[in-house]
Amino acid sequence: MASLIEVKGLKTYFYTYRGVVHAVDGADFSIESEKALCVVGESGCGKSVTALSIMGLIEKPGKLESGEILYHRNGSVTDLSKLDPEGEVYRSIRGREISMIFQEPMISLNPVYTIGNQIMEAIILHQKVGKKEARMRALAMLKAVGVSLPSQRIDEYPHQLSGGMRQRAMIAMAISCNPKLLIADEPTTALDVTVEAQVLSLIRDLRKEFKMALMLITHDLGVVANMADEVIIMYLGKIVEKSNVKNIFHNTKHPYTQGLMNSIPSLTTTKKDRLIPIAGNVPDPLIALSGCCFESRCPQKTAICKGEIPPLKQVAPGHQVACWLYN
Repeated sequence: MASLIEVKGLKTYFYTYRGVVHAVDGADFSIESEKALCVVGESGCGKSVTALSIMGLIEKPGKLESGEILYHRNGSVTDLSKLDPEGEVYRSIRGREISMIFQEPMISLNPVYTIGNQIMEAIILHQKVGKKEARMRALAMLKAVGVSLPSQRIDEYPHQLSGGMRQRAMIAMAISCNPKLLIADEPTTALDVTVEAQVLSLIRDLRKEFKMALMLITHDLGVVANMADEVIIMYLGKIVEKSNVKNIFHNTKHPYTQGLMNSIPSLTTTKKDRLIPIAGNVPDPLIALSGCCFESRCPQKTAICKGEIPPLKQVAPGHQVACWLYN
């Protein structure tokens, strides 16, 4: 499959009164057409900032410092990092060709507008249709995502819907213009396990139906196993491992990825079994590191780890790891 998005050397920094936060520090990856990429890592490792960088939604004091975000469209390549985020070209892409489901729908949805009006706004803006046609399409989208009583819900406000229904409404808004790439930033964080399964199944089905690529941000490795074609593991703003989903689970290389695998329960885990946590905490992103970003927590570190940053190296076809154990 051809690449839809190519991210090369992406650096997104936040300039605070305490210093510079290297939120994303040299990310390289690609998203193929109609494929699902999962981005995994602990909180604060740069997953959401990477997605917001692609969407052109980095706000001050943040700044896309350097790198390229190459978007392949209609036989040409557009570098999104060089566009004005508020310019006409970016605005025509954002929401129409690249769309995003945000983490918390109650915060992301506007409380003073009905669900229908918010979906219609995107349709009218990007598809240049009248209000009557936009309402019909919004209603069809609510039906497509499984909202109960859609003809009633379309005129209701976000606070009148349950968490699961709000998330479905946000998905309807995101896919209303049939985007080529759907970015989902931990879309099931606030949902119970039953509704979470329903929403993830819905996203998977819609991706296949509308032939969309998916970039799914999550910390749940169970979700990764069910949703991903390709996986990247992020730690402290850097990509430490990337490969297909099979290698990530069955041929894990990086000590951080191994730690994530060991810290989750399995079907054979009993009440007496203790999970194995990753020792320590993610370092302060304000502190510039001279070596491996995972060195302070790594059980397999050597002398070189503290003094030199390991490059992302290919250890097998399509499998790359940033670790001195493989150099």
